[in-house]
Amino acid sequence: MQVGSELSQGRAAIVSARTVVVKIGSSALTSLEGGLDTARLDLLADAVEARMRAGSDVVVVSSGAIGAGIAPLGLSKRPKDLATKQAAASVGQLALAHAWGTSFARYDRTVGQILLSADDFARREHHRNAQRTLDRLRSLGAIAVVNENDTVATEEIRFGDNDRLAALVAHLVGAEALILLSDVAGLYDGDPRKGAANFIPEVRSSADLDGVIAGSGGALGTGGMASKLSAARLAADAGIPVLLASAADASVALTSGTVGTAFAARPIRLSGRKFWVRHAADPRGAVLLDAGAVEAVAQRHSLLAAGITGIRGRFFGGDVVDLVSPEDEVVARGVIEYDSAEVVSMLGRSTADLPDTMQRPVIHADDLVKV
Repeated sequence: MQVGSELSQGRAAIVSARTVVVKIGSSALTSLEGGLDTARLDLLADAVEARMRAGSDVVVVSSGAIGAGIAPLGLSKRPKDLATKQAAASVGQLALAHAWGTSFARYDRTVGQILLSADDFARREHHRNAQRTLDRLRSLGAIAVVNENDTVATEEIRFGDNDRLAALVAHLVGAEALILLSDVAGLYDGDPRKGAANFIPEVRSSADLDGVIAGSGGALGTGGMASKLSAARLAADAGIPVLLASAADASVALTSGTVGTAFAARPIRLSGRKFWVRHAADPRGAVLLDAGAVEAVAQRHSLLAAGITGIRGRFFGGDVVDLVSPEDEVVARGVIEYDSAEVVSMLGRSTADLPDTMQRPVIHADDLVKV
């Protein structure tokens, strides 16, 4: 949906961003009947190329691998079981990569494909390797096309949708804007396909989301408005403004920014380490806190042994763990200094009563983030 020509601060930042991540949804690239739609893909590549020629670095996060494999395998609908999803992805991923490569070849642009799983973000070494690959592709003038590695991802380690993947990639490459393109014109306070709904052009704070009802994905994708909202807030938390728009308006979205819904970024971007702890790392266990420790954590103080009442799971020093309140709510997350067995021996004890080798905070304030 078109908005006024006078740009908000968030929209202006998106238009002027030098590094942009563009996520393209399955419904913009595929159909159940015909599979991959190369004509629509070409139009999207045209919009991305125009933005790059205007001076921006663009990374594409492309859904559509499973959707592109449905028709060639003779399936009538998106599969629900994991094995068939992975089979469809193995066929569709090849077609999708070839289509992007062919489309950008019209501009003598080389494409590099990067397949990521949630585990690649949870593991710091994999995280850094992906970052180096993306940075090097960009420095060589190629365009990176990123997708979830659907052929090997299990339900337990999936991103769940490529909206979240796009937000994580945006932080990974230090993007200054994230553009989410799908089959919706922007954010509404309800589903416009089911009745009257009000368009929301700007989201400056959580207050602008009061009363918004977000649904799940459609026939070809796993996302939906709920996942887009979650991804937009994740990116905004990282200091990255977000534009949610229709893929049909891609050219306008990538040039003037006068379509869709703009999400303002938080003023201060989280550090890379704290962002990883909050959003990307896979918690290996949990530490149970008393009320006093919950209050200390809320005030961004280090976690001491005296405020710990118990643990869940087995973990080691350097792992990320959830911090859980007496009401059984996760209130924070952090990088723990000790193994689970050591923490058990420290429960409720003051620092002065602990051996010299165990007088460090259980979790230092610098390695702790609220959730």
